[in-house]
Order: sequence, then C-alpha cells, then structure tokens
Amino acid sequence: MSREIIELVHELERDRGIEGDTLIAALEDALLAAYKKTPGASRHAVVELDRQEGDFRVFSIELPADIEERLLEEARERVLTELEQAEAENGERSHVLVTDEDLDIDWSDVPDEQVKRADVTPENFGRIAAQTAKQVITQRIREAERQIMYDEYVDRVTEVVTGIVQQAGDRNNVLVDLGKVEALLPRSEQVDGERYEQGSRIKAVITEVRSGTKGPQVILSRRDPELIRTLFELEVPEIADGLVEIRAVAREPGYRSKIAVESHAQGVDPVGACVGPRGSRVRMVVSELRGEKIDIIPWNPEPARFVAKALSPARVREVYLDDEAKEATVVVPDDQLALGIGKEGMNARLAARLTGWKVDIKSDTEFATEEAEAAFAGEGEEDSEFTGRCAAVLSTGKRCPNAALPGSRYCGVPAHQELAHKEAEVPATEAPAAETPLATQEEVAEAEPVARIDEEQLEAEAAALPVEAAAEEPQTEASATAQEDEPAA
Repeated sequence: MSREIIELVHELERDRGIEGDTLIAALEDALLAAYKKTPGASRHAVVELDRQEGDFRVFSIELPADIEERLLEEARERVLTELEQAEAENGERSHVLVTDEDLDIDWSDVPDEQVKRADVTPENFGRIAAQTAKQVITQRIREAERQIMYDEYVDRVTEVVTGIVQQAGDRNNVLVDLGKVEALLPRSEQVDGERYEQGSRIKAVITEVRSGTKGPQVILSRRDPELIRTLFELEVPEIADGLVEIRAVAREPGYRSKIAVESHAQGVDPVGACVGPRGSRVRMVVSELRGEKIDIIPWNPEPARFVAKALSPARVREVYLDDEAKEATVVVPDDQLALGIGKEGMNARLAARLTGWKVDIKSDTEFATEEAEAAFAGEGEEDSEFTGRCAAVLSTGKRCPNAALPGSRYCGVPAHQELAHKEAEVPATEAPAAETPLATQEEVAEAEPVARIDEEQLEAEAAALPVEAAAEEPQTEASATAQEDEPAA
C-alpha cells in the first residue's frame, strides 16, 4: 500500500505541479498525529518514510532529562511569543492552555550519540497510513491548487480579463466566470446605467486578489481607467507596437472620458490612429463601454497648449499659467463658456485630471471686466499702482491676469520676466523734489525758447472760426472800453 502512495505522490507531482517532498512531509506529520493517539505511544516520536521498503516507520525518541527540560523550555517560550504576537495583531487577549504534551521540541541540534531511537511502528500502521494518506493528499491537493491559482491571479492585477456573467449575488454584486475561478464584480465597481445580463460576455480590470478558505477571490472593476487604456491597446495596432503611446487617461465612468496620445514615429498621427478608418476603432471601444463618449487629445509638452487641447471641443482663446500654484486661467469666447465647462463641470474636471493643472475657465467679458477692475484699482491716488497683478501688457492690449511674483512687478511667464530684467538694467532717474521753486522772469528771458508761435498764422486761424465760436470768445479790454464809451441809443 505504501508503494502505491509513493507512486500517487509522484503522479501528482508530475500532473498537478505539487511538490512531492511537500506531500511526504504532510503525510509524516499526519501519521505522527495518528500514532500519538494510539495507547502507549511514546512522548517523543518521529515518522519517517523508508524509500527502499516503501513503508512508513515510527521511531521513538529518548533524550537525557536535562536536555529534554531545556528543549521544552525553549519550545514553551516560542509558543508564548507567537501567542503574544497574535494578540498584538488582533487586539484581543487569547486564553490558550499550553501543556508539555502539546509542545513540539526540536532535537535536531542534539548529538546523535545522546539520542536513543527505537522502532515502535504499530502492527496496523499500514491501514492507518492508507486512511491518513487519502485525507492528507486530498487536502493538500486542494490547498496546492488554491495556492497555484492565487499566485497566477495575484500577478495579473491591473490586467483586463474577459468573463461570462453568471448571476447577481447579494447587494447587487455580479459573479463573473473567468474559467478557472469565479470573480466578483462589486456594486461599487459597476458603472451606473449598465445592466449585466446572465450569459453575456464582459471585460473588466482585476483590482484585487484575496486569499480565502474556498480559494482565491478575484475582485473586478468596470470603473478603472486602465480599462480604456487596455481596450485601445487591443483595437489600435500602433499602440500595441509602441508607435503611439497613451500618456494620460481621465474618466467619468458611464459618461465621458479623455485620453492624451503621443506619437513616437514620424508620419504617424496619434489621434487618427486611435480613431481609425471612419471611426471604426474608437467605435469598438465605445461599444464595449456601453456608449461612453471618448475625447482623444494630442499630447503636448507645453502646458498651455495641452490645457487648451484638453478642453476640446470648446475653442480656447488664451491660457495663462501660474507655475508655482500649477493653476491655469483659460479665456474662451462668450458663446464657448458653457461648452468649455461642460455639463455639471464635467469637461473642465476631466481636463484638470488629464493635465494635472487646476483649470479656471472665464469668458471674454468676465475676463475683461476683472482686468479693468485690476488695472484701475489704484485710480484717484497719485503714483499708485496695483501691486498684486503682473504689470505686463499683452499683444491684445490687455493686461496680464497672472499674479506678480514676490518682490517683482511681473509674473513667472518667461517673456514677462525678460521685461523685469530690462527694467533692472535701465538706471532709474532721480525723482524731482517735492517742493521745486518756480523760475524768475530773468531766468525765463535768458532761457533758450523751446518753440515759437507764428502770430500771423494764429490770427488767420482765428478769423476762420465760425460766427458762433467767435461770439463765445471772451471780450478783450479794448472792446469792453469801446462799448462803455458808446452812447445809449
């Protein structure tokens, strides 16, 4: 019978991939436990497989009293340490009675001359070995298969798999058959509005693999952005070959998604490759996502251009960046404001996730109003200036809306910083004194005139004025004297 067990162990090692030494060790432990339950069993014993005879033999172990006491004390400390660690992890106090009979001592370091071994194999040990072998082998096969399956799926986390919907479980959870294992699609990982009919085939992302008593439990997700990335890799050969790369993905599951693509080969249009002939490639992805809209954006290393493209389909007029706060102020035409923000702010929110910049969208009218208020914030005070705003004037004639850097009149835009450097290079002129005395008549007479007035030309221009304008001119002293000398009519 023992030879049949050995042959079965070798067969399982070949077919199932279960290590034979692991099964043999498990059998020896199980047979030792069975031997200790027999009447008159030795306190310390070991079960070994005689590979020549093909039989399991039981040997009693006798140790000197002092060595046995020391080994028992070490085993007791080892068990107490394990219990304390378990209490610390669980946060609960365990009430376990530890006896010397339950302790497994380790005599591997004891010299052989101090260990007495004797063959104490029971007469009916072959029948006990056969029954124990059947139970242990069955149990070990299940454990090994679970471990193999767990190791297989734990390495496939973030991978997209295809499964068949089995049925809806508790709390609207969906069970999906992946072939070797049954996966779970929780309600929190399902897309709103999607219905999973029994027998239908779906694709989902493996987000977690848990080890349970009944085998590994695989958790799936239909909301993960990795699903879109993998679907495009399956549909677009350029992405699978590395000619086109998906740099970023932003997703509102069930409603809209944005992907940023970049080409690594000259002459390959990344957006056109993802769209496909007449939109066939992107249409397949949208069909798998049950009608979710997808915007394909070309990647750009310049943040301003990338932010402007990310707000597609809205047209962007200007983009101003604050590098320190990583904020982008986007100016759009008045009729494009609602389109740029999107329904419930979805378009702006997806653009912010895609680019990594905080996006603030403003219309032309709103931006011009805020700019005017900022430009004339110091009106009414001499030599006053709005110091919190960049002093640069744009090509459109408007003032830059960015905040000025600390200790500077300009923002962090390189072109505006060049203005700051040019101002620093020009020496500042001395300001006039607060109370400057007026020039005397002698100084005016000696000074060189700046310009001369042509009196004849001035009289000609005055004569050409309309009658109404001449009537409104103030009277001179000569005309007033003449009117006083005329007698009354």
